[in-house]
Amino acid sequence: MTYKQVISELKSLEDKNQAKHLQRFFKTGPGQYGEGDVFLGIKVPIQRQIVKKYFNIPLKDAEKLLQSKIHEQRLVALLILVKKYETSKTDLDKKKIFDVYIKNKKHINSWDLVDLSAPNIVGTYLLNKDRKILYEFANSNHLWTKRIAMLACFTFIKNKETRDTLEIAKILLNDKHDLIHKAVGWMLRELGKRISEEKEEEFLIKYYKKMPRTMLRYAIERFNDKKKKFYMSK
Repeated sequence: MTYKQVISELKSLEDKNQAKHLQRFFKTGPGQYGEGDVFLGIKVPIQRQIVKKYFNIPLKDAEKLLQSKIHEQRLVALLILVKKYETSKTDLDKKKIFDVYIKNKKHINSWDLVDLSAPNIVGTYLLNKDRKILYEFANSNHLWTKRIAMLACFTFIKNKETRDTLEIAKILLNDKHDLIHKAVGWMLRELGKRISEEKEEEFLIKYYKKMPRTMLRYAIERFNDKKKKFYMSK
């Protein structure tokens, strides 16, 4: 099996009407975050079926697929990398997948691509390693690189760790993009839900007056009405 077979099968599933809808949904117009992205119009559950069939393609072929201009090809490539990572038998194989991911991060250029891959590959790989790279990513000038840094923390949250989530959220507090605001608020909410609402509130009490409204709304979504009113009345 090769990436050319994946491309061919995805092409056979093209739905032009759905593609038009996705190009609007993912903001592909001039000046929008997904400017110029190209869609075939294939829904994610169907793409996951393709992944099950082709996840054993060589790593170099998955990397070529990730470099495609077509959104679904990039997403399938990332889901293949996730599946390869989950089924890898050795640390060396996992490192190779992580390295391919980091090397090609410029192609991971939409919120769905980041969200469905960064926790599973970057977060999981760094669980027992130095996380300096996440701080470099969080301090970058690139929207999706910053989102990778924040979403990688989802894995740490699932493993009952709070430090890196809170530190990276602090770095991103003053970011201008709403897709970063949403990511930070989401991860703070998950930290409160899965680990400690008290820990989340310690962070919020310190920073809520500085937080963009979208970030704050996402962070307090699970709070009762009284708490929501308190935080939103800044």
